[in-house]
Amino acid sequence: MARRRRGRPIDGVLLLDKPTSISSNDALQKIKRIYFAEKAGHTGALDPLATGMLPICLGEATKFSQFLLDSDKRYCVVAKLGERTDTSDSDGEVVQTREVKVDRGLLERCIAKFRGTTDQIPSMFSALKYQGKPLYEYARQGIEVPRESRKITVFEISLIRFDGHEVEMEVHCSKGTYIRTITDDLGEMLGCGAHVTYLRRIGVSHYPAEKMVTLEQLQALVAQAEEQGIEPRELLDPLLLPMDTAVADLPEVNMTVSMADFVQHGQPVQIAGSPSEGVVRMTMGDERTFIGIAHIDNDGRVAPKRLVVFRNETPCD
Repeated sequence: MARRRRGRPIDGVLLLDKPTSISSNDALQKIKRIYFAEKAGHTGALDPLATGMLPICLGEATKFSQFLLDSDKRYCVVAKLGERTDTSDSDGEVVQTREVKVDRGLLERCIAKFRGTTDQIPSMFSALKYQGKPLYEYARQGIEVPRESRKITVFEISLIRFDGHEVEMEVHCSKGTYIRTITDDLGEMLGCGAHVTYLRRIGVSHYPAEKMVTLEQLQALVAQAEEQGIEPRELLDPLLLPMDTAVADLPEVNMTVSMADFVQHGQPVQIAGSPSEGVVRMTMGDERTFIGIAHIDNDGRVAPKRLVVFRNETPCD
């Protein structure tokens, strides 16, 4: 007896505006249920405290989510000076209170020191895993485990507002950068301590902030569909961005339908004008249909790496 599919095969990328106080996985599961999606995955966790852009990949788009995980990010962060917490944010307990003696000049000089490539030690309250468990699980038990420093790059960090005890900044950084750690380090540079009170991710890769949608908006569309007697997918699916937007920064190699047939059977092909090395985005025909990603092998051939599976079957609801 054939196994009944749980969910429908829907492909694309949704830019969720994650609310505060829920985990990224909770948000993912809510989207998966709303879309009745067979498969879904997010592209890098946001703290429960944090809000903002959380790209959710559905269906075949999950094959390319790593490229968004590895992409640059932009954040807006508000820090409170004078208090240091055990989590470096307002969800934690205050462990030290100090007088704030900071002027704008000192603040800007200290902020400038974060620009460029540095080594950062991940917070014990991060989702980074140690022996299969997130660091925050150890931290909640009062256990500190060894963490290796990692190279991060802060492309830009700007002071937006300074109100004596509150600092607002915008940060453009590489993957794996912990804004809480930057905030805590800044507080120590200033000699007064600091912690994050507000954190919002305003950008992932090239995705525009205006394309974000909230859970409330999605739930309202579901309710509207019920009122109109139509399937929710008719209102929900147009909000999805094409799956190849996750790899839009890769160079494109366009090929004929016959060449694509070889590729889709796992065979490398020689395509005139292809890059000499690296990973590429493959498209097919004059319509430039996205068919997956490939790497250029030692013989200069386009060797398939991850392929889109085209499904024509009727979803089993």
